[in-house]
Amino acid sequence: MVTKAYRLMRGRRGVAVLVALLAALVTACGSSASSSTGAAQPSGKHLNVVAGENFWGSITSQLGGSQVTVKSVVTDPNADPHDYESDTADARAFATADYVILNGAGYDNWANKLLSANPNSRRKVVTVADLLGKKEGDNPHFWYSPDYVVKVADRISSDLKSIDTTDADYFTAQRKAFTSALTPYLNRIAAIHSRFAGRKVGATESIFVYMSDALGLDLISPPEFMKAVAEGNDPPADTVATFQQQIQSKTATVLVYNVQTSTDVTNTIKQMAAQQGIPVVAVSETMQPPDATFEEWQLGQLNTLYNALNAEALAK
Repeated sequence: MVTKAYRLMRGRRGVAVLVALLAALVTACGSSASSSTGAAQPSGKHLNVVAGENFWGSITSQLGGSQVTVKSVVTDPNADPHDYESDTADARAFATADYVILNGAGYDNWANKLLSANPNSRRKVVTVADLLGKKEGDNPHFWYSPDYVVKVADRISSDLKSIDTTDADYFTAQRKAFTSALTPYLNRIAAIHSRFAGRKVGATESIFVYMSDALGLDLISPPEFMKAVAEGNDPPADTVATFQQQIQSKTATVLVYNVQTSTDVTNTIKQMAAQQGIPVVAVSETMQPPDATFEEWQLGQLNTLYNALNAEALAK
């Protein structure tokens, strides 16, 4: 005969067994989750990275996450990066860097001197111009091409994995996260292309050429004018006259103005555009504000451009 006490003891024992089984299951699940995500957890190793310019620095920082410490050299939004002069702090940073990313194509020649003066056998260097098959004399504003940005991001991610193989899975996860972060920027480019492709616009400098191509806009400013301004030279007189005529006749419906390479000539063009009621869109060579991410900075400029291109419709 089964007593009440025995039944009670058996019930308690069953509960204890059930609790033990549940605990084991939770532990197993936790262990499984840890193993499935553990590969993407950073090891804690740190790489010292130097970027010639803060736009490449922002991208590298996002791709490297907690595994990198990035020093961007050219950051001043009030200066022309072409005229940058390095100092002893820059030299020390290059000397201790595990990874260096430069723009190339004559944009940051000062960095080549620092690399030569501060040898480091374990330092890996990537020059964007070399990656893209560009040379000095070509338009060096590669970060204004969305296709180039994606290609450079892929290379940086690959380089980080080769330097720190232990954290390869973590860098893969960071690359995926950066793809998501770029989505609003890429979507805005697609939206402008879809609505305004073929629209005639002007630009005071070659900084806008790559983005204009991506947007499908018709950049009518004389190429010689834009290149001369970018290189710090006086544009040929005939190109100045042509550009002014494009503004006075309102053939250019928007003027894109590089705020970091303003000259008497470009200021005159800008004033003429304002007088003619042509929207002026400011763009910069380095990130503004400096604490923004690359994609936040670019998206802000693209939103301003979208509104400028849509000004006539908004006025109705």
